[in-house]
Amino acid sequence: MDSQEVFEKYIKTRPWVKNYDVGVPPDVEIKPEPLFVYLDRAATYGNRTAFIYFGGKVTYRALSDHSDRVAKALKETGVSKSDVVAIYMPNHPAFAIAYYASLKIGAVVTPMNPLYTPGEVVRQAKDAEAKVLFTADILYDKVLKALDEYKFERVFVVEMADYMPAWLKPLARRQLKPPKIKYGGVFARYADLLKYEPETSRAAVTPDDLAALMYTGGTTGIPKGVEITHANISANLQQLKPFYNVVRRAKGIPPDKPMVLVGVLPWYHIYGQVTVMHYAIFEGHTVLVYPRFDLKRILSDIGKYKASVFHGVPTIYNAIINSPDARKYDLRSLAFCISGSAPLPVEVAKRFEDLTGAPLREGYGMTETAVVTHLNPLLNGKHKPGSIGLPIPSTYAAVADLDKPELLPPGQTGELVISGPQVMRGYRNRPEENEAAFFHCCGLRWFRTGDIAYMDEEGYFYIVDRKKDMIKYKGYSVFSREVEEVLYQHPCVKEAAVIGVPDPEAGEVPKAYIVPKDECKGKISANDIIKWASERLAPYKRPRLVEFRDDLPKTPVGKILKRALRDELSKRS
Repeated sequence: MDSQEVFEKYIKTRPWVKNYDVGVPPDVEIKPEPLFVYLDRAATYGNRTAFIYFGGKVTYRALSDHSDRVAKALKETGVSKSDVVAIYMPNHPAFAIAYYASLKIGAVVTPMNPLYTPGEVVRQAKDAEAKVLFTADILYDKVLKALDEYKFERVFVVEMADYMPAWLKPLARRQLKPPKIKYGGVFARYADLLKYEPETSRAAVTPDDLAALMYTGGTTGIPKGVEITHANISANLQQLKPFYNVVRRAKGIPPDKPMVLVGVLPWYHIYGQVTVMHYAIFEGHTVLVYPRFDLKRILSDIGKYKASVFHGVPTIYNAIINSPDARKYDLRSLAFCISGSAPLPVEVAKRFEDLTGAPLREGYGMTETAVVTHLNPLLNGKHKPGSIGLPIPSTYAAVADLDKPELLPPGQTGELVISGPQVMRGYRNRPEENEAAFFHCCGLRWFRTGDIAYMDEEGYFYIVDRKKDMIKYKGYSVFSREVEEVLYQHPCVKEAAVIGVPDPEAGEVPKAYIVPKDECKGKISANDIIKWASERLAPYKRPRLVEFRDDLPKTPVGKILKRALRDELSKRS
């Protein structure tokens, strides 16, 4: 069966739509708009709360006004359409204000991981050709070092205490102990930008213009710039709206009542940026803003503010279910929770749902797809644990041959490919990588995700591994996720990661890294783990090596860094 036949029989008919929640349509009428339009509309909500930051509240009126004032300051600084504005800071109300101020004058935003070293700041700034930088006071020393190699025209410094309640600011400054900042020259105080008159005009921006230059690939190699347009993000927001509508109707939440979103995912990352920061502004919701993961504060705030939506990653949900404090707090306001960025162990999802009563569903997306492409039904549609779910409305997904531009029928394993309005324009100045990332087939432009997957007969997709994480044992393909799912079922396993270790006879052997639960430390052996896996997996899949760890290396968004584990092994050998 050739690709066209596969497309006509299995993909064009979109078998997944019959399993959607009732009320989620196969397609949405997407009307791409510049993103700042959503904030301009949200300004009409007046005193509705947009952000809650350590108890301090920022209204939509203030959010709009402050971004207009910062837009005017940027304009007078010389920033204009298509110039790049870098934002190097943790989650903070000023992050969103700087972001939307930039968009209003037609600039492009490139967010930076606040854990970056000065050298990493320089590399991204050079590649993006960033003109100005917004940063936090606590990162001042790093920025000073970066300025030795890259000259931003201006650096605007946000105090982490900005937008906190007045009574809390002195305490926060004493605890954070930011370095003494020498203003003048290239450095300017963010608070001073709010003294400018508001910028009421908007740049002539089309939906196809760039909104963001996101950098990805840092966990696997040299980061590359992903060109995300206004239309990409605008489309994804509209594609996600039906899911919120379904929950609203089921829970009896009036259409004009804002929902409260837990904003723990970092906004420099596309996942938190689109599903939390942008989506809240798109619909006028309220976000609980956290600059870092503070489990007790988050658990307390869910009950205090009646949070209803939680976007997270498996490590966050795992931390909650393993916290002795979790049952002390009221988490029953949660209406639905989504997990992305990494595989969600079935056992973790089950325990979280038992704890909160809220559905926890695995979804899927990438920086290159800005961001969501798949999601399991939230309420009345069929939910399949272990699956990333169904392609969301107005999205096509398929499985392609790993080497050829050919689509495969259900049940066959290959590379997950995506076609939809949320897919990026391409990689910045990387023609060879763009050539490898895309192919045309059956009248559609497909993006190769790099994930190995299969689709079942009902249109549910399953990720079995990343291409680079697949282990080759004596010619057999071992998928690390399958082994990890088994390990997570062990009553003493808190976290698990499996990688391939070079072996002269087998090629590679699976090695398991285990973080045991506190009550099991010192009471469980490598043989116990191997025996457990051997009873549940084919012989070629079971781990041959086991290493116990106090923790596993992770990205700031919570994804386990298998590359770091492989690097450790390389250094030892």
